[in-house]
Amino acid sequence: MNKKKDITLGISLIPIICLILFLFIVVFKYKASPHIALIGASAIAALVAVYLGYTWSEIEKGILKSINMGMQAIIILMIIGTIIGTWILSGVVPTMIYYGLQILSPSIFLVATAVICAIVALSTGSSWTTVGTVGIALIGVGKGLGMPDYMIAGAIISGSYFGDKMSPLSDTTNLAPAMAGTNLFDHVRHMVYTTGPAFIIALILYGVIGIKYSNGNVNSDTINLILNTLNSSFNINIFLLLPPVLVIALVIFKVPAIPGLIGGTVIGGIFAVIFQGAGLKSIITSAQSGFLSETGVKVVDELLTRGGLDSMMGTVSLILCALTFGGILESTGMLETIAQSILKFAKGTGSLILVTIVSCIFANLVTGDQYLSIVVPGRMYKDAYRQRRLHPKNLSRTLEDAGTLTSSLIPWNTCGAYMSTTLGVSPLDYLPWAFLNIINPIIAVIYGYLGFTIEYVDDSFFEDEIV
Repeated sequence: MNKKKDITLGISLIPIICLILFLFIVVFKYKASPHIALIGASAIAALVAVYLGYTWSEIEKGILKSINMGMQAIIILMIIGTIIGTWILSGVVPTMIYYGLQILSPSIFLVATAVICAIVALSTGSSWTTVGTVGIALIGVGKGLGMPDYMIAGAIISGSYFGDKMSPLSDTTNLAPAMAGTNLFDHVRHMVYTTGPAFIIALILYGVIGIKYSNGNVNSDTINLILNTLNSSFNINIFLLLPPVLVIALVIFKVPAIPGLIGGTVIGGIFAVIFQGAGLKSIITSAQSGFLSETGVKVVDELLTRGGLDSMMGTVSLILCALTFGGILESTGMLETIAQSILKFAKGTGSLILVTIVSCIFANLVTGDQYLSIVVPGRMYKDAYRQRRLHPKNLSRTLEDAGTLTSSLIPWNTCGAYMSTTLGVSPLDYLPWAFLNIINPIIAVIYGYLGFTIEYVDDSFFEDEIV
């Protein structure tokens, strides 16, 4: 094994600086996808790793380990593409849009959207399942009501992440206390203090926005046109609401996500035959290439032409590029060096929580994976919290307040890429409207400096600490 050189902060920041530069040129100057920027930054990171004494075999091992961590998310992403295609073909999504347009109004739509998504995500423990089922229908309903898609997406993200974060069934909700060394339900109860107020504020803001839209004129002609077109193009039936209910039930009863979602695709295909008279060829085409709406009504065709396995491939490649970059930084110790340098700024409890939040956001940015944004800072700062006699649930709560919630706001993160592809809205567009995801980390920092809900323990607590 080659002797490794000491990793300094300056050396560790070289790939980060290059990534920022490449992203600015590729994304902001030329309005292109961040794929090439991430590949370029990965090449720089690999060169730095070689300079530090790492062999290509070691670098490649780190890349593959990182990609393996994101592989479940990638598979789920591809399956969601097939679900969307078959659910539109079968009439499931059109039926949800059809009834939604008749029930919801602009004044309550954003609040109702956030609450509905919160309930579904709380029940399933999955923001991804929520967005891939009720989320895509709510986008259609909101656009039919004349609301901007980025605003709707923000409400969907807020509600979905509230439910995901507060659900004991969620993977990140289990991962955070495991990293910090605390009990799952202590962790969930402690999050109520930061996430609860953040969600209430978000609902109030959505309600205020709704009042603004209720004062405007809803184009009833457009809504009637959408309703009539859906009714004439699909066999709208109340039983078509069963597939999302069945998928949610599968998740609640702890059927693993991948087989459960595959079941959703199969159910969509079966319902397409029963209710729309679809043939096997059209089912396969919709699952592979997505549904092509040709009603001749532009607003409906824009709503329904989507989905399919192929539509997710650009997102899959983006995730792979991001995980490659993050894998190099994590496996070579550059990420740890940066985190340790940041920790030097933590002089008190408030600044320690601020540093933890900044580190989680930083990890989401540079690794492209929300799990690493919880694992790496959790591992790095566990001893720092212990030295200050802070209960581990303070750390686990902070990991989720930033790591879980900001992942969906970054375009090349696994979560941001998924949400963008599924909802058809860029994270940079819905970010200002994802109120919960923005407000929650701010509340966590304020609490840290005020000492509010920050719990301390004595040394005897750590004798029986959960590892």
